[in-house]
Amino acid sequence: MVQSTLEVEMNIIQENPIHEQLDDFRTLFRKSFGTSQSLDTINNEDLRRFSSKLLWVLVSHKASELLPSRISNEDLRHDLAGAYSRVHSKSFDCNRIKPLLNAVLFNKPDQEIWEEGYNALTEYTPPLRTIVSALQQTPNTHITSSVVNSSEHRGDVDRLLNIELDKIHVDVPQIWEKFFGNVEKLETTSRAFFEKCKAGTDPYFCEGWAGWPSDAKEKAVIKWLTKFIEKLAAFAQGYRSIQTRRIIAKPEKPIPSPHSIRKLDFGFVNHTLEGTECDWSEIIIPGELKSNPDADIRSNAWTDIAKYAREVFAAQDTRRFVLGFTLCGSFMRVWEFDRVGGIASEKFDINKKGLRFVSTILGFLWMNEEEVGFDSTIKTENNQRFIEIERENRKERLIIDELMIRARCIAGRATTCWKAHHEKNSSMSFVIKDSWQYPERNEEGELLCEATKKDVVNVCRYYHHETIRILGMEDDIIGNIRKGLDITKARTSNYPRKQSVVSQNTGSIGPSGRTDKKRSSSQTNTPIPPPPSKRSRPRSSLASSADINNEASLSNERSTSPSPPASLININSREHSNRIHRRVIICDYGKPIYTASSRKSLLIALADCIGGHESLHKAGFLHRDISINNLMINEDKDKENRSWFSFLIDLDLAIKEDRKGSSGAKGKTGTRVFMAIGILMGDLHSYMHDLETFFWVLFWICIHYDGPDKKVGSTVLEYWNYGSYDSLAFIKTGMINSEEDFLKYAKLYFTPYYQPLVRCVNKLRRVVFPNGQRWKNEDPDLYSSMTKILCETWKNQEVAGM
Repeated sequence: MVQSTLEVEMNIIQENPIHEQLDDFRTLFRKSFGTSQSLDTINNEDLRRFSSKLLWVLVSHKASELLPSRISNEDLRHDLAGAYSRVHSKSFDCNRIKPLLNAVLFNKPDQEIWEEGYNALTEYTPPLRTIVSALQQTPNTHITSSVVNSSEHRGDVDRLLNIELDKIHVDVPQIWEKFFGNVEKLETTSRAFFEKCKAGTDPYFCEGWAGWPSDAKEKAVIKWLTKFIEKLAAFAQGYRSIQTRRIIAKPEKPIPSPHSIRKLDFGFVNHTLEGTECDWSEIIIPGELKSNPDADIRSNAWTDIAKYAREVFAAQDTRRFVLGFTLCGSFMRVWEFDRVGGIASEKFDINKKGLRFVSTILGFLWMNEEEVGFDSTIKTENNQRFIEIERENRKERLIIDELMIRARCIAGRATTCWKAHHEKNSSMSFVIKDSWQYPERNEEGELLCEATKKDVVNVCRYYHHETIRILGMEDDIIGNIRKGLDITKARTSNYPRKQSVVSQNTGSIGPSGRTDKKRSSSQTNTPIPPPPSKRSRPRSSLASSADINNEASLSNERSTSPSPPASLININSREHSNRIHRRVIICDYGKPIYTASSRKSLLIALADCIGGHESLHKAGFLHRDISINNLMINEDKDKENRSWFSFLIDLDLAIKEDRKGSSGAKGKTGTRVFMAIGILMGDLHSYMHDLETFFWVLFWICIHYDGPDKKVGSTVLEYWNYGSYDSLAFIKTGMINSEEDFLKYAKLYFTPYYQPLVRCVNKLRRVVFPNGQRWKNEDPDLYSSMTKILCETWKNQEVAGM
């Protein structure tokens, strides 16, 4: 007999009891608040803190992985992780989780605890809506960090990650020598340990390692590796007395991350107390284990180790590159991921090359922070992080206050921004921006310096720029990080750019060709929304796991030409992509425009940024990457605040309009969801395209935010992140060519907070798209036409008020 959903849930809960796993939570809560205090008397900050702890316990429990979601096509763990990621946001309503807290604190039965968990999520998450679409094309180019206001659906991210990495180079000779060769005493210590392993009547190594599990099952391999590393670390203490790393091996338990649910098979973390929880900010070397040697392919182990590297990059804001390993059966590869992509060593059998295996593991234990990829120019002293710069023949120290943004990607510009202040004057605020640029591109710092000298208004102002130097060299990928490795002698796996399909239930594109059972996904079809006829179910949920932490003004920089089949091919000598690590420091500090405290502030800021773009244009520069993260607002009323009220940032992709020759940008320029229709269709970039992009930014904000910085999660526009350029151009054209249809869209999908701006956005549509068509001729008066509409709207108190 087929079981009902309720029976399935009850059986899972009975077979996977919570037992004592919530005892520590209850004890901590009672120590903090006693046994009689009501939840209603506890402030929201403390409620968020304990809600976060409780949600993570439930996320980590086996039952949450097995229980089906009631609001998405995922499992309950996926939904709990989404709530966990939002618990500290302003949009999180603590009242919704109080029944769950009470059920736990009063030791209610497991069935009741999980039911309250379901109820909290059902309250929090709007119902799913199918996205209607007739287009089923895969994007031509994309990187994972350029996704905006999206859920990290596993299939989407896996596929985009493969597109982002594009070519993966394997069997690269000399990787071990380049990355392990300078580790102090590594060779002599490894050889001494290996010789000891071969000695005696019962050697640890004799034509293979003693005790190695012949079937290479995950649990058995973890047990064997753990014992081996303990013996090696103990022996090595006699040769080099340093605090080594320890291993982490919890393949069934996800590692905490605010963005996604990821389990790590095996890895190395800096030495901490055994049994303490680790998150991705502490993972130094990730590893992927597979029992089958045939899993050593792109669609399996290679993609999994890349996903771990992406998590490490995202969580560690000074990481320049990530080392890792795969062990498929007894075959090992060493991996290195950087801002160009991923490369791997030749694979070797640890049971035949025992000394190489010993040296690799000991290297992972012993490497210093610079050797595993950390940026040594960001230093720590007295618990303060800082950088030192030389400016006007004087050394200056800037104290880092906080991380503002860190791109979630492997390959790309990988922009990271920190807020900082001057060591000698705390009122002098700065933004430090690090990114990895193509060497053939104009330096952003030089463009910004020139624009500042020309007194451009409402554009961030220049303070300093430099190319980062590590080990006395300019920090680039090919020369410094990869140390001159010759990948022309490697083999290359190209990701196939074949047509993909779109999920009917999630509106997101499915992965292609995954074979790993641990991370499988299905593929189904999904259509584009027709003009709606009535205001029903005003929002799509698409079951967000987490909103992605977006890179400030990201672009799709890679070539849009189709790739050859995904077979391994020998590559001939040719130029390969390189990136250089550059740093720019600006004087203006702000927050993204969608954080504006009122609709009026938002409209004023948008008008100022359009004015900044015009000022930049008149000075001879074209920005080319207008996005919600590049339009900033500073509402700080401190009299020492030196920043513009609102301003443009990020001249990464800017060009001089009188330049000759190529800009050096790869592929279409801009952030995909905000691209002008003409750019999506391949037009040469004009200031008119940027003005159209301002329109799409406001349109996007009105759908994705229900108040200042109040994200609503995934919406009906989720597909814009994943569809092809052609399909997105088709969708946008259909949206703007009929006023009647556009107003229906706006009234249906604008959030309640932004409903008063429907008429304003429609007026902008009229001037940006004359007669419902994309512009044919450049019109300098469009600047004033757009700002006039915004000005008239913010003066209307009923429309522009809170």
